[in-house]
Amino acid sequence: MSEQEVLLTPSEVAALFRVDPKTVTRWAKAGKLTSIRTLGGHRRYKESEVKALLNSIPGANPKTN
Repeated sequence: MSEQEVLLTPSEVAALFRVDPKTVTRWAKAGKLTSIRTLGGHRRYKESEVKALLNSIPGANPKTN
């Protein structure tokens, strides 16, 4: 049995990067992040991909206080 991927909402991704959720949507349209569409048409992002992008940014601190 495989482990299911955790999916994040645009708001959750935006909070991690400290940007507006609309910015996250623009990143997806630009190909910086892969988005998955729900049956209702909402975007979701793979947590592993988001964390990899966050860790690739020099000086970024992925830990929250």
